[in-house]
Amino acid sequence: MPGKKIILTVTNDLNYDQRMQKICSSLSAAGYEVELVGRIRSFSVPLDMRSYQQTRLQCFFNKGKLFYMEYNLRLLFYLLFHEFDGVCAVDLDTIAPAYIVGKLKGAKLIYDAHEYFTEVPEVVRRPLVKKIWEWVEKTFLPRFDLVYTVSAGLAELFEGKYGKKVEVIMNVPLVETQDARRKTQDDKILLYQGTLNEGRGLEYLIKAMKDVDAKLQLAGEGDLSGQLRELVKRLGLKSKVEFLGYVKPEQLKAITLKATIGVNLLENKGLSYYYSLSNKFFDYIHAGVPQVCVAFPEYRHVNSRYEVAVLVENLEGGEIKAAIERLLTDKVLYSHLQKNCEVCSKVLNWQEEEKKLLALYGHLFG
Repeated sequence: MPGKKIILTVTNDLNYDQRMQKICSSLSAAGYEVELVGRIRSFSVPLDMRSYQQTRLQCFFNKGKLFYMEYNLRLLFYLLFHEFDGVCAVDLDTIAPAYIVGKLKGAKLIYDAHEYFTEVPEVVRRPLVKKIWEWVEKTFLPRFDLVYTVSAGLAELFEGKYGKKVEVIMNVPLVETQDARRKTQDDKILLYQGTLNEGRGLEYLIKAMKDVDAKLQLAGEGDLSGQLRELVKRLGLKSKVEFLGYVKPEQLKAITLKATIGVNLLENKGLSYYYSLSNKFFDYIHAGVPQVCVAFPEYRHVNSRYEVAVLVENLEGGEIKAAIERLLTDKVLYSHLQKNCEVCSKVLNWQEEEKKLLALYGHLFG
């Protein structure tokens, strides 16, 4: 119900989270009083003005278990001293304080699973850490009033595990006018956007660039930033691979429009990636950029309906290089995929997802 105060909680610094910017803007436009709470880091840039309140908490620790403990404690006290009618925890790393304080205040409890947190590669390969996060998930998630996630595959996993209805709100962009999406393609540019983390297939992609007549741009940073830069240096690819660093969503949109091919590669290192449906997949579509994409179930499902990508089954053995070269040389195929991107963007867009989001919140507070 419009007029209700909702606090949404994340662990990032707010500037680069496209999903939360869209969700918060939609809720604010619908009349809710919205506050998004994240964190500030030493390299954080000033926040852009938004239609909703933005708050960043400062932590002494910035990674590892000490960060999670400190941030959750700071978030707990922040929520205790602020009034709200609903609290939305984004992923497991903010779920405990949201539940504890939300329950104390009699607020509506909302959980937004951007990923299957216990099944991301960084957690899967650490059995003790995985058990701790599984306990957190089992303890809190089933007690939330509204749960939604990014793909039907992930929703089914949660529903099967907890017997609780899980809704789907996809990571799709706002549909733009045709003029806004028109671009030139003088240079052959491959674009990867997103975090530079384990399991994203980035090492395979960079190695494939040795034999590809194009330039690769990587927009984002992450745990592998240093290692990937070293790999590029070691392979002598500094003239072909460009690291763009952190890029705000508005700037990223302009960069994507200039790309020739989008890249969305993942390794099967956990169910979170296997059933993912990432924002980059849809960002490429909305920019009219055909892409090389991993053939995981959710991507395969969309591609079977719209054919917007060349899918790869294996990240090794030259399949990435072959897919890239196919898009660079087969003009008929490229044009076909490009036209399909336009059709897909008119169906899978934030204007449509927003209707579902507002209906869920309206029912919750009704």
